[in-house]
Amino acid sequence: MKKIKNLFLLISGFLLLAGCSFPGLASNQSEDTISITGGVTTESQILASMVAGMIEHYTDKQTTIINNLGTTNINHEAMMNGNADISAARYTGTDISSTLLVSPEKDPDKALEIVQEEFKNRYNQEWMASYGFDNTYVFLVRQDTAEEYNLETVSDLADVADELTIGADRAWMTREGDGYPGFTQEYGFEFGSIFPMQIGLVYDAVAAHRMDVVLGYSTDGRVASYNLVMLEDDRQYFPPYDASPIINEEIAETEPEVREAIQRLAGTIDTETMQELNYQSDNNLIEPSIVAERFLQEHNYFEEE
Repeated sequence: MKKIKNLFLLISGFLLLAGCSFPGLASNQSEDTISITGGVTTESQILASMVAGMIEHYTDKQTTIINNLGTTNINHEAMMNGNADISAARYTGTDISSTLLVSPEKDPDKALEIVQEEFKNRYNQEWMASYGFDNTYVFLVRQDTAEEYNLETVSDLADVADELTIGADRAWMTREGDGYPGFTQEYGFEFGSIFPMQIGLVYDAVAAHRMDVVLGYSTDGRVASYNLVMLEDDRQYFPPYDASPIINEEIAETEPEVREAIQRLAGTIDTETMQELNYQSDNNLIEPSIVAERFLQEHNYFEEE
């Protein structure tokens, strides 16, 4: 049954990307059910479960979570096609470059203004306030690699870029704006051996010595699990990736209690907290939904006094 379920979700992802509605996933399947997209990362699945938990706690709505949507574009298509009402984990820097196709913005406040205005005008979607953390790209190395090559910053890689094997997210390799093409211009060097990988595999690859350097996420729990060293982005190449949920404006207007429930999460999760939540799932093998539920219960669902 698990294999059948995974196949179902994989097929649905392809159909969403193609712009097709998939029976059973459309947001109008029930007036009492709110559809939420998660993703393939632990973080996106935790956030989706948090959003679902808040909605079910504060409203009479039921929720369904669509996980295993592998890219931002697929998440975006799910929202545009009516397959989802809410996208739980979206990041300013990613959507500015990959969805809006505009120049990167390094000021966090301006980046938020851009996505909020553009998503409202273009897509009739509300980009809500940030959860409170910035999940930016970060180059990671093992402790022994950092010591051997005296690596502290990204610029330190320039002199040894030809000697080290690098693993990076497939999407980052070709993305304009904040991807590899722009990186080579900003830092002035290219890696001799760079391998495109699924983002979820890079941490295991560097820990197992199959890669020397990988590009990961600053809030990923496996950074702590594997005791990896984060190299400082000393030229501040990567724009802010502040995380927020997105809600269709129709749902926000017709079901204001749903929006209000999600809004309670604004500013409640800092970078260290998100990394710890990811660590609980990735290192301690606790299901993302359970991690989310425990977090909400510990904070009493952010009830107002």
